[in-house]
Amino acid sequence: MPATNSVQTPSQLELGPAAGTVTFGVEEEFLLLDPLIGWPVPVAPALLRLLRDHSGPRAELMRYQFETATAVCTNTGQLRRELVRLRTLAASGARSMGCRLIASGTAPFGAHGLSALSAGPRYRAMALRHPTLTAISGVCGCHVHVGVPSRDLGVRVLARLRPWLATLLAISANSPIAGARDTGWASHRYEVHSQWPTARAPEVWRDAIEYDQAVQQFLRRGAAIDERSVYLLARLSPRCPTVEVRVADTCPDIDTTMLVATLVRALVTAAVTEIHAGVPPVPALRPWVVDGLLAAARNGLDGLGVDPFTGHTTPAWDLVARLLDQVGKALAQLGDTATVDSLLARLRERGTGAARQRRLWISTASVPEVVAGLAAMTDATH
Repeated sequence: MPATNSVQTPSQLELGPAAGTVTFGVEEEFLLLDPLIGWPVPVAPALLRLLRDHSGPRAELMRYQFETATAVCTNTGQLRRELVRLRTLAASGARSMGCRLIASGTAPFGAHGLSALSAGPRYRAMALRHPTLTAISGVCGCHVHVGVPSRDLGVRVLARLRPWLATLLAISANSPIAGARDTGWASHRYEVHSQWPTARAPEVWRDAIEYDQAVQQFLRRGAAIDERSVYLLARLSPRCPTVEVRVADTCPDIDTTMLVATLVRALVTAAVTEIHAGVPPVPALRPWVVDGLLAAARNGLDGLGVDPFTGHTTPAWDLVARLLDQVGKALAQLGDTATVDSLLARLRERGTGAARQRRLWISTASVPEVVAGLAAMTDATH
């Protein structure tokens, strides 16, 4: 895979990273909302037909959701161009169908249940196995893929990602409003999604054999219908030679998506470097990891988090600083230090998606104004 700025096809995600490159890509999930009443509009199948000649658009669980997947990228400039292309394409298509493309982890005014389920045997099987969970699962996340040369190495990387998942969630938190009310969560999506029996942080597995055994145990217990339905917050991708980090809410704007994706790539790069150097991982006990995820989902960056290595409460922004210490050398190696510094400065100035949604919710007087405000945040040109 050449280390150039040329756009590559989605199928190349299956090729993995070339020597000397650390490839990455992003999947973003969106809502399609009525601009007047704010409710989801189940027109994704028609939108997919409209955009069938373009790479990247995909179906999602519900017909009011729309997913995009970037090509495999080798640098942040290429990734940004892909994200701009896809958000612009999807937003234009949504407007042509009388709705708006919205980047929010949850639908703010309510959502349809199983009546909006997408067609296909896999989705029907999920609804039969877990009808209640499937009905409430029209929530939207951001998934970051980073290429790894082997599944065994990928499993060892997952163990080193566990402590940082909560901070990535806090940065991306973008779903405080649901059912026309403030839920009290920065990421209500995490609260909903975590009800799935497999939506948890990965364990510390020794190799791909142990990882596969854990996946098969989920399947035997009926916790998932297939490997793709094992919703670990970070996992080996079932379809690509990548580590897939799935903890983040869909991000309000491209800057936040870029920040999350760039930090994930740096975390994976740092983990691989430590593994090759024989540096043992710092233990992070499961209760502390779980408590950290709950604190991040509740508070975002506007409050306390949980130190994954001690279990002590600490300001969420202090945990961001620790993450930056962890990935500092990797960012320099990848040439991304200035990019992350700039993106973090913008995040501090604007606030998380959750904080921005709450400001919009308080300051606007009507449903159309809320939808317009969310669409403006989603707009790729902002």
